[in-house]
Amino acid sequence: MPQFLPPGDATGIKKDLLSVVKALRAHVLNYESLAVGVKWEKNTAGGEKIKTKNVDRAAELQAFYEEMKNCLLCPLGKTRKNLVFGQGNPSARIVFVGEAPGADEDEQGLPFVGRAGQLLTDIIVKGMKMARQDVYICNILKCRPPGNRNPLPEEIEKCEHFLQRQLNIIQPRVICALGKFAAQTLLKTETPITVLRGKFHDYKGIKIMPTYHPAYLLRNPSAKKPVWEDVQLIMQEIGKS
Repeated sequence: MPQFLPPGDATGIKKDLLSVVKALRAHVLNYESLAVGVKWEKNTAGGEKIKTKNVDRAAELQAFYEEMKNCLLCPLGKTRKNLVFGQGNPSARIVFVGEAPGADEDEQGLPFVGRAGQLLTDIIVKGMKMARQDVYICNILKCRPPGNRNPLPEEIEKCEHFLQRQLNIIQPRVICALGKFAAQTLLKTETPITVLRGKFHDYKGIKIMPTYHPAYLLRNPSAKKPVWEDVQLIMQEIGKS
């Protein structure tokens, strides 16, 4: 004859099971983020080899967005209108990383849609001869700092791991770091952008090219020439020069 537990005991067991399920889900998501693009497959000799699989990176990015879209890890979560996750090709060879959303981005929930965003689009379309949807665009911070002030170190610390996971899913060939905050954060350095730009650096096995932020170009048009030089190096790296 089946034995039934008292209601109080059943409730406690249900809570314990839900806790275990949540912990297991978090573990699986973390494991999958580290194993993107890899599967084991038998070879003709009967051994095993690693082969890149056709990963649905769009679905992974969407799932990740759903997981963190209500983030309140820092005070910016309470002042934003919209979290600005990122936009573009989930399998992009080039990822552009800025510092933080501005007013237009906060309003629309999309990265680089203001004046600086239009200039970045011109760089991609007119300079690189690519469509904006061919690349991926995001920021170090996912929420707008009040008054468009510079990101604070504690805000970067809370938000950077989201960017790291995006890059781990996308697996780009090149990262273009736009401005000093993006470059210095990714490269863990305080070296000025004037020194960092013009040559490739390494970010966890991915080549990274620091260059000036489009907003800086709006104030200093003479900096467009070095940015064009940096862009040409990127194009050579991906074989589109």
